[in-house]
Amino acid sequence: QVQLVESGGGLVQAGGSLRLSCAASGRSFSNYDMAWFRQAPGKEREFVAAITWSRDNTYYEGSVKGRFTIFRENAKNTVYLNMNSLKPEDTAVYYCAVRASSLVYAIYNDRGYGYWGQGTQVTVSS
Repeated sequence: QVQLVESGGGLVQAGGSLRLSCAASGRSFSNYDMAWFRQAPGKEREFVAAITWSRDNTYYEGSVKGRFTIFRENAKNTVYLNMNSLKPEDTAVYYCAVRASSLVYAIYNDRGYGYWGQGTQVTVSS
C-alpha cells in the first residue's frame, strides 16, 4: 500500500523558515516526479514546486521562486521543501504528490498525480 506522509508544518512568523518532508512508502519512487501543492482556506489547490525523476529538474510557482527549494533523496524515498522568507500568504495546507512521468499533463497540473499525502498545515503570522 502506497503512503505519503508529510511532516514539518507549523506556525512561524513572517520572514521565518520551515522545512517540509514527505516520506513515501509502499514502493520505490525513484523514477517518479514528486511535487508540492497547497490549498489555502476558500481557495483552490495550487501548484508550489516539483522535481522530476530524471535529471532532478525543478519547477516553481512564480510567487515562491527564489524563496522555496525542492529536493529529493531517492535512497530515502523522500522529497523536501525548504521554505524561506515566509509570508502570510503562504499560509495553507501543503500536500506532497507523486506521479509517473507524463506527456499528458504538465508537471504543475494536479490531475497528473496519482498519489497524495494527507497534508500538513503551514501558518505564517504577520
